[in-house]
Amino acid sequence: MLAGKLLATGIDTVAWNLGNAVYQGDSFSVGAQTSSPQGVFFKPDGLKMYIVESLNDRVYEYDLSVAWDVTTASYLQSFYVGSQDTLPSGVFFRADGLKMYVIGYLNRRVYEYNLSVAWNVTTASFLQNFSVGNQEAHPTGVFFKPDGLKMYIIGLATDAV
Repeated sequence: MLAGKLLATGIDTVAWNLGNAVYQGDSFSVGAQTSSPQGVFFKPDGLKMYIVESLNDRVYEYDLSVAWDVTTASYLQSFYVGSQDTLPSGVFFRADGLKMYVIGYLNRRVYEYNLSVAWNVTTASFLQNFSVGNQEAHPTGVFFKPDGLKMYIIGLATDAV
């Protein structure tokens, strides 16, 4: 993410090999919604994109008319997470879209939300939180193993996952 833009990079010829990465020149500005994007998440089919930001403490939802092509993104709606943390820095969704997790930099917690409609952030309701402060003083990202049995945190203080 650079200056509020999502940049797309293509992997040419060999999947998952960064040695073949080439910047495609594709980008999408989220500046109409925020000047402080912190994290991004894509729905597994590539037709939705979510940006978490720390200026207005929101998760923004975008539709992509062409899967994985950020140039086709259009803003849909947002959800306020500032009641839990005023510096959200990362977002992750369960594969079925019925759970959303936001990591908060300020309170050093992962917040769990239930979504009553899959992938629709406006249907989110706060459920519970988990402190990661003993492991990371400045958490910035959260990721789950596909079966949900492991959670991974990254941050600025420990230089560790």
